Amino acid sequence: MALDAMNDRSDEALLELYAEGDPAAARALTLRLGPLAYRLAMRMLRDGAEAEDVAQEALLRLWKIAPEWRTGEAKVSTWLYRVVSNLATDRLRKRRGSSLDDAPEVADDSPSVLDEMMRRDRMAALDAALAELPERQRLAVTLRHIDGLSNPEIAEAMETGVEAVESLTARAKRALAKLLAGRREELGFGDD
Repeated sequence: MALDAMNDRSDEALLELYAEGDPAAARALTLRLGPLAYRLAMRMLRDGAEAEDVAQEALLRLWKIAPEWRTGEAKVSTWLYRVVSNLATDRLRKRRGSSLDDAPEVADDSPSVLDEMMRRDRMAALDAALAELPERQRLAVTLRHIDGLSNPEIAEAMETGVEAVESLTARAKRALAKLLAGRREELGFGDD
């Protein structure tokens, strides 16, 4: 049946036609009742996306009960309004139940923006100072203090003895201390 021909039918008649398998009846009823359901949900929820979800859910429920619909007991629009109202009320209750104001404070273990900026500044200063060290000292101190290798592991990686590694790392640490000495306060270390 053509959509224009459906405009003259009552809501109940369209629902019965849909229950009998007429998709045009469903389309006509959706075009007629969908905006009404949406407006009611929107007035209650004041959120377009939620109102749309509620209107769609209400119409889906209408399509599910279509085969059992008993004409004369209630108007389709009245039934739909009641369903929309109940769905919207449920959503409002959930909102109140999970209000951000009621939520407990969650401890944030992540570093603050200031701490993160300080860490980046320190790493940049360290990288610049490391770049000024002789290659073998830079490698030894990086493997030991940044990568966490033991002195015997470093000795094996550098193909040298453990005593040489100890000497390289000690000289590298003294050189780094000199290179960074004037920047202690700037890097947040104060006069420690």
